[in-house]
Amino acid sequence: MIEMSGGEDRTYRLGYAGDTLNTAWYLRALLGKDWSVDYVTALGEDRYSGDIRAFLDTNGIGTGHIQTVHDRRPGLYMIHQEKGDRHFTYWRDNSAAKLLADDKQALAKAVEQAELVYFSGITLAILAPRARGRLLGAIVKARDNGAKIAFDTNLRPALWSSPRVMAGVLTAAASLCDIVLPTHSDEAPLFGDKTIDDTADRYLELGVEEVVVKDGGKEALIATASERVRIAPPSGAKVVDATGAGDSFNGAYLSARLGGKSLREAAEAAHRTAGIVIAHKGALVDPELVR
Repeated sequence: MIEMSGGEDRTYRLGYAGDTLNTAWYLRALLGKDWSVDYVTALGEDRYSGDIRAFLDTNGIGTGHIQTVHDRRPGLYMIHQEKGDRHFTYWRDNSAAKLLADDKQALAKAVEQAELVYFSGITLAILAPRARGRLLGAIVKARDNGAKIAFDTNLRPALWSSPRVMAGVLTAAASLCDIVLPTHSDEAPLFGDKTIDDTADRYLELGVEEVVVKDGGKEALIATASERVRIAPPSGAKVVDATGAGDSFNGAYLSARLGGKSLREAAEAAHRTAGIVIAHKGALVDPELVR
């Protein structure tokens, strides 16, 4: 998506971001050169679609599986900072990304040789019901072919027709995954989780192997069937803009796990990266800052 951040004196900075793109950005920044990171979405033929492709290519994120939808454009959102909090306004009703799963064959090809497939609840929310089915079908085939599947539920109630549909789809999707990275404060109102352990237990009961429960500035819980690790973020972090904090946490955590790090080491690396990101404006910071 096109990101307009800032808002002071009605002055905004144009950038490119979005929850899954943010995570791909930090995966690319933190993984070694022997890893490739590709981004799967749909864009149009307009100037900004071309700029997004060029931006990704320049920064080492593969664009070979980005589909072109002739009469659509990228989505847009604006971030306004007010009294230490972020306020978002979105324009994405006609976003090309809403059609990213319309071509079943292209979708299957995009993930067929992946070692890790990452997607989010926002990805599911913007798709039509049949397209969600095609995406989840491609993910199942990728997992059958040996890929690890990682999923951030990333609850956005405004994007769903009802809380019941949102809960049902997210639960079904999580049951297909190896790693789920929910945020407790977002999940609690929908699922009734009283603690971060409740959130972890709910996903473990679905058969998820590894649950990474984030909780803002509080400790994160990483849970498996045999191990629980609690890691607090570093103290004294300066918050300039919290946009992309959870996404950068995800990217750093997953890159560390792909690199053979333990649950504890991965969570510590994730907190460090998120702490750097929130000290800067916008969702994407210079990769050199987090390496």
